[in-house]
Amino acid sequence: MFLLLNQPLKLCLGKGVLVRSSPLGSDSFSSSLQQTPPCAIISVSPCPYAGEIGNLNIKNANERSVTHVEKDVPGELSCPLKHFRFGILGTIGSSHGWVATPLDDGRVRLQDDLNPAASYTDPKHISLPPLVTLPYCQTQLVTNMSMSSSSPEEEDCVVAIKFFGPQLSLCRPSAQSSSEWINIRIANPCFFSSRVMFSKRDGMFHIPGSGGHLIGSWDLGEHKEHPKIQMLRFHNLAELTMSKLEILHSCSTSEHLVESQTTGETFLIKWYRKTTRSMLDMPKMKTEALLVFKLDEVGNAFYTEDIGDLVIFLSRAEPFCVPASSFPGMYPNRVEIFDVDEIGSVNLATCTVSTRNSTFNAPYYIPPQNIEH
Repeated sequence: MFLLLNQPLKLCLGKGVLVRSSPLGSDSFSSSLQQTPPCAIISVSPCPYAGEIGNLNIKNANERSVTHVEKDVPGELSCPLKHFRFGILGTIGSSHGWVATPLDDGRVRLQDDLNPAASYTDPKHISLPPLVTLPYCQTQLVTNMSMSSSSPEEEDCVVAIKFFGPQLSLCRPSAQSSSEWINIRIANPCFFSSRVMFSKRDGMFHIPGSGGHLIGSWDLGEHKEHPKIQMLRFHNLAELTMSKLEILHSCSTSEHLVESQTTGETFLIKWYRKTTRSMLDMPKMKTEALLVFKLDEVGNAFYTEDIGDLVIFLSRAEPFCVPASSFPGMYPNRVEIFDVDEIGSVNLATCTVSTRNSTFNAPYYIPPQNIEH
């Protein structure tokens, strides 16, 4: 069974995914090609005609209903208990539509099976070398993965995997037989549970420290052993009411960095969640609030409730943002959120949180993908 979000199912038959998209002007996703809208991976449903294959179910960001995609997904990716228990045996992250899966021999495999715009008949699988665990570190529990470019097949692409604890591992997939992991030991404990993202503007991997007061930056050059550390100074916090601050102090908080290729802006998002109980009396995490800060190059972080035409997508995948006007049906100045037990959006102008609790086996947002004709 797969979740329908109380909306009618829309079948998408044939080899292509039916989407409404348009050229994106000045955005980094821009090209003369049309693109798919951002989408959420809702589930993989069993195929009634092939026990080892499932079909993909997605929700496009500019549509209300779930779309059933006639794309075969390997059976190992349709087993939630074995492959989607984050940090245990499951997929360890997603970036640019690629999913990272740990293999039994210690290697990591990048694959595009969950990307609705990728080939239906010839999925790509790229194997990375076996992970190497640094002394007094672990490589079983992962926060997330990030990639420096849209495809691991690009020559200059670097894959980063951030583990819980001190270890950050970087690898160039294009090196093939000579590819190896460059393992970095992070000294400051405030980065141990944080997530990694790649900044195209800076050409470095950034990690926000717990609490959001520091940003650490690493690369394969001079900042491999000696990261660049930036301290943030927060502004405009007086706009937050005392009652709201009291609620936020009682929440679990995570910090996320996202970069807009359209405007050149970088945002720090603080995501506040509380434990609640569902109808089955099972504990779930529910979003109480999001705070968005616009960062400048010298470390000022300005609280804002206006990000213009942008929409930010937060999930277990690497965060990204796109202009709402690029895809009719999307609403600007919002943050779309997606996790293992929650999906919804936050209207920044009104600070309205609209989410629903359920269980999602692969809570990834896939960024816009080029449509090949």
